[in-house]
Amino acid sequence: MTTAVTRELSADLRGFRRVQRLAYECAEAVAARLEPGVTEREAARMQREWLRERGVRDWFHLPFAWFGDRTAFVNFRIPLQFFPTSRRLEPGMPFILDMAPVFEGYTADIGYSGSLGINPVQDRLMADLEAHRELILREVRERRPLREIYEDVDRLMVRQGYANRHRAYPFGVIAHKVDRVAQRRFSPHVFGFGTQSLEGLAADALHGHREGWSPLWSPYRFSDHPPQPGLWAVEPHLGFRGTGAKFEEILVVTDSTDPEQSAFWLDDDLPHVRRWAEDK
Repeated sequence: MTTAVTRELSADLRGFRRVQRLAYECAEAVAARLEPGVTEREAARMQREWLRERGVRDWFHLPFAWFGDRTAFVNFRIPLQFFPTSRRLEPGMPFILDMAPVFEGYTADIGYSGSLGINPVQDRLMADLEAHRELILREVRERRPLREIYEDVDRLMVRQGYANRHRAYPFGVIAHKVDRVAQRRFSPHVFGFGTQSLEGLAADALHGHREGWSPLWSPYRFSDHPPQPGLWAVEPHLGFRGTGAKFEEILVVTDSTDPEQSAFWLDDDLPHVRRWAEDK
């Protein structure tokens, strides 16, 4: 991505925004259909079916769904615990829907938080996530090392009284790069992840290792470098006493010297952003 990239989105960025919006439309449609007794596996299947009906044939990862204290990754120790279970949704219970479809060669990875009825704790978590979105954008524009930004997100969570739950993800990542994927007739997946996307991430990791950067944004030394131009799926995840909430969306990073063009969120017309605007 070059300095020619502006907020008037390029054709490529419009493609990424289109699939991100499609994923959020799926999340809202499935959330509206959730009712007591639905299991995580059923909610994940509903996401898959909704997207396949609209032409999705490949995935960065297949859809996830987490209910109740699983939204805060309580007692998660191994990767298999992230996969959907037979946990059933109950009134007042929080949920998170997470999906990463590939559509027409463009990738998105989104997270949608909600609850079946009123859940004041998750409402508070969602409201407090707005400050994290602002902090991340500001510090990426300042070209702070990714590891330092991660630590600042941690400190903000502590001040808010919350626990960092994205640290439970593999490598503790708060974000990862996303790229275009070649369209193929067959798109296999392994352990829930699309093989083409995994190959792309591995190629980025190899290329980045040679140049001193990583496609994974983590609290570890390999993320101790300035933001790398490209598209990053960012997902700050807060937890409080068995309730979790997060958003996940694409942050665009360029090599522009203009601060406002150097980094920007791909789309401000997303459910959590609209929710914050309505609450003001």
